[in-house]
Amino acid sequence: MFTSAIPSLRWLQGFEAVARLGNVTRAAEALFISQSAVSHQIAQLEAHLGQPLFRRVGRGMELTMAGEFLLDTVGKALDHIRSGLGRLDTYLDAQLLTIVCPADIAQGWLQARLHSLQAQLPNLCPVVSVDETARYVDQVDVDVVISRSPLQQAGLTERVLFDDALVAVCTPALAAALAQSPQPGGFICLEGDAMSATVGPHLRQHFAGWSRRGMFDDARLLLDAALRGLGVAVLSRAVASEALAQGRLQCWPGFAPLPNGSLWLAQAQEPRSALIEQVVAHLLSETP
Repeated sequence: MFTSAIPSLRWLQGFEAVARLGNVTRAAEALFISQSAVSHQIAQLEAHLGQPLFRRVGRGMELTMAGEFLLDTVGKALDHIRSGLGRLDTYLDAQLLTIVCPADIAQGWLQARLHSLQAQLPNLCPVVSVDETARYVDQVDVDVVISRSPLQQAGLTERVLFDDALVAVCTPALAAALAQSPQPGGFICLEGDAMSATVGPHLRQHFAGWSRRGMFDDARLLLDAALRGLGVAVLSRAVASEALAQGRLQCWPGFAPLPNGSLWLAQAQEPRSALIEQVVAHLLSETP
């Protein structure tokens, strides 16, 4: 009689191996157990289900209809388990390190620091995630979190990575053109900053008489627009840091930087590898 109780995983592995490979001998070799052990697993599974799963055809084994139905389910389940174990094995690679970071900070500040670090640690494989919902630091898939507020999670070491500020930047070509023009130019900013009760008045004070050339809801789009020379952009210094360091952007004189909060760095108090400590130390040494 059929029972709804889930049978032993070993029985299911033996069944799947015989079904996939066609006979008990090859299944036993694949599972590194004896032929009698595989046969016993099949017998126990058939007894558990109350119906035969194979019929013998010459020296091989052929699935019954019940066996075909079961294989469709068991094969998919075992493939899913193998995939999960493979992913776990990847995450436990000693040279792999996962950092969760806001997308704009990852693009504007973090990427350059990791690139220089990989010159020192060529085997380092950083996994950079901008999924800020995956903020839980553990011993498997998240090693370091960079965020705009502390996580307040037990077992973490958290510290301020650096203090950010809003700055006005533009391309050198645009700066030169504006310096020669008697008329004010155009400025661009984040939509949220323009509507903000704190940042909005700061923008209106410094850009009175200027035309607004664009507003964006993503700092990466704002950075791209600034690099294209669309206008003087007011954005995070952290986001603009690489472009400023490379000379592709320069600070616009006369705009007083406005505090923009802090970036926090969190790691486990007992990190799973010494590599994490090396990366954290490098990031801390690269702060503005």
